[in-house]
Amino acid sequence: MGEPAYRGSQLYHALYAEWRLDFASMSNLPAALRQRLANDFRIGVPQISQRFRSSDGSVRYLLTLGDASATQHGSEAPARVEAVFMPSDGRQTICISTQAGCAVDCHFCLTAQLGLVRNLTAGEILAQVLIALEDHRESLKPRTNVVLMGQGEPLLNYEPVMAALRIMLDPNGMALAPRHVTLSTSGIVPGIERLAHEKVRPKLAISLNASTDEERDAIMPINRRYPLTALLAVCRKYPLRPWERLTFEHVLLGGFNDSPEDARRVARLLVGLRAKVNLIPWNPGELPYRPPTAERVNEFRDVLTAKGVPTFVRYSRGQDVCAACGQLALSEAGSVVSAIAPVPEPWPAA
Repeated sequence: MGEPAYRGSQLYHALYAEWRLDFASMSNLPAALRQRLANDFRIGVPQISQRFRSSDGSVRYLLTLGDASATQHGSEAPARVEAVFMPSDGRQTICISTQAGCAVDCHFCLTAQLGLVRNLTAGEILAQVLIALEDHRESLKPRTNVVLMGQGEPLLNYEPVMAALRIMLDPNGMALAPRHVTLSTSGIVPGIERLAHEKVRPKLAISLNASTDEERDAIMPINRRYPLTALLAVCRKYPLRPWERLTFEHVLLGGFNDSPEDARRVARLLVGLRAKVNLIPWNPGELPYRPPTAERVNEFRDVLTAKGVPTFVRYSRGQDVCAACGQLALSEAGSVVSAIAPVPEPWPAA
C-alpha cells in the first residue's frame, strides 16, 4: 500500500493487543489509512451464530466460519465450531477449537460424533480468543487463560496451531504467558516430539483416561497407534521448564476407569515424571457412559495423593448449555439432553 513499515506493527498491535476487530476502531492508525483499509480489506472474524449463557456465568459460542472454506472443502455450508468463555475469581479461561469436528474418535466425547470436517486456519483459531475477549471487554479479570481443548486434536493441525500460539504468546501480540496457555492432546506421539523442540510453546496436557492399554483401546482408538508405552516414553523425554509439570487428564467414567486399582495403576504409570493429574468427572451426554459417584472421585484422588501425585478434581463449567468437556457437538439447544443413554453390560470393547 506504500505505507511505512511501522504501520504494519501498529496494525498488528491493534488486532492482537487491543482486540480491535474493525478498522474504524484502530485509533493508533490515521483516519485516512483506516478508511483505505476498510475499503480494500476485511478482518475475517467468524460470525457469532448463537451465544448460550450458563447459570455459572460461562458462555458457549457457536461460531460460523465466514470464508470460502466451505467451497474449498466440498461442503455446501460453511463449517461451524465452538468456543467457551469461563469467568472465575481473578481470571477468565477461554476454551478454543483447533479443528471443526474431530477425527480421533474418543468414545466418551460428543465431539467425536461429528467426525472431522476440516482443520482451522491460524486466524480462525486466534479469532475465537479475540471474540471472547472483545465480547467481555468491560468485565474482564486481570488474567486470561487459554486452553486448546475444544473441538479437534491440536497436534493433528500442527502448523496453524503453532502459528496461532506464537501470536498468543508474543509479548508484542496477545502477550499471554506460557504458563497460562495449555494445549491438550489425546497422545499424538510425533506431535509431542515436535512440540518439545519449539522455542515458544504452551503447557502440555495429555488425555490419559485409562491405566492399561486394554482399557484405553476401548475408549480411545488412538491408543492402538500410540500405546501407553510409547506415549509415556515421549513424555519422559519432554523438556519441562523449571516451573512446569506435565498435566495428565483422566476423565472418570462411572464403573469403568474410576476404581482405586485404576488410581494405583495410574500412579505407577507416572513414576519418575514431574506431573499432576486433573480428574474430570464425565459430563452427561447421549453416550453409553455414566458419571462417577462423588465417593469414587474422592477415593481416586486420595489414592493418587497418597502416592505423591498432585491431583485436582476439575468439575466442568457450563454443563447446562452443553459447554462442558466432551459436550461440544454444535448443539443449538440451550441445555443438555435430559436423559443419559443406558450403560451397556459389559462395557464395550471398542
